[in-house]
Amino acid sequence: MTAETKETIEITALICDDEPLLREQLAARLSQCWPNLIIVAEAANGAEAIARYAMHHADVVFLDIHMPLVNGLDAGKAIIAQAMSLKRRVEIVFVTAFDQYAIEAFAQGAIDYVLKPYDIERLTETIERVKWRIQRGVSDGTEAQTNASLTNAILQLHSKIDPGSRYLQWIKASVGQTVRLIPIEDVLYFQSDEKYTSVMMEDSEVLIRKSIKELLGELDPNRFWQIHRATIVNTRAIAGVTRGMRDQADMKVRGRSEILTVSRNFTHLFKQM
Repeated sequence: MTAETKETIEITALICDDEPLLREQLAARLSQCWPNLIIVAEAANGAEAIARYAMHHADVVFLDIHMPLVNGLDAGKAIIAQAMSLKRRVEIVFVTAFDQYAIEAFAQGAIDYVLKPYDIERLTETIERVKWRIQRGVSDGTEAQTNASLTNAILQLHSKIDPGSRYLQWIKASVGQTVRLIPIEDVLYFQSDEKYTSVMMEDSEVLIRKSIKELLGELDPNRFWQIHRATIVNTRAIAGVTRGMRDQADMKVRGRSEILTVSRNFTHLFKQM
């Protein structure tokens, strides 16, 4: 293949992330780093990504790993299976906030990743590798072999990350036109009203659209305890618990001046304290 032919290849992409602002940010970064890339579709979860791929057959799919309904790893396997049945080549790029997993899990080089928040330099490196693999694939026609190696790489990655058995590690909060990623260990407690939940840290707080019930299903129960129908506390942030009135208790958390109420339905958690 000539250099001119390589430059004229039309490459399409699908972006999948459950956070709309992060999809917008990735699209904006891609327009800077890869202006000739055509983004043909976006998806909010893995199930949508599989359906969008079936419609558009994108050359490159950017998949957030941790998403509701169908996670990015399972979506990636399904998309690769579709590509194999169509005898097409597909490049998968995983999007993750978990640097400690990415460095080890992506070391094989069959699949690539970008980290949140998006860094232009890192994204550019990823794009150059993807371009090289696409150009090499067009010239040697090794779609089946490439897709098989992708599937094997995802299976290995699944065994290392396994999002189905992992608890929430980051909180995504919209702050104006940006998305703030908060490490779960920085959260002291969650407190909810009817519409929003406050995420409380030592020096700040943010609001998220997620209920206490939803959070309980995503947080490590050994680390985060519900102490009231509207409050979940990080056990590592508890500074002290004292008996209150009417079988309730009062809790103090480090770094905060307010007193939290432990309702009588949850005081049994502190019997041994």
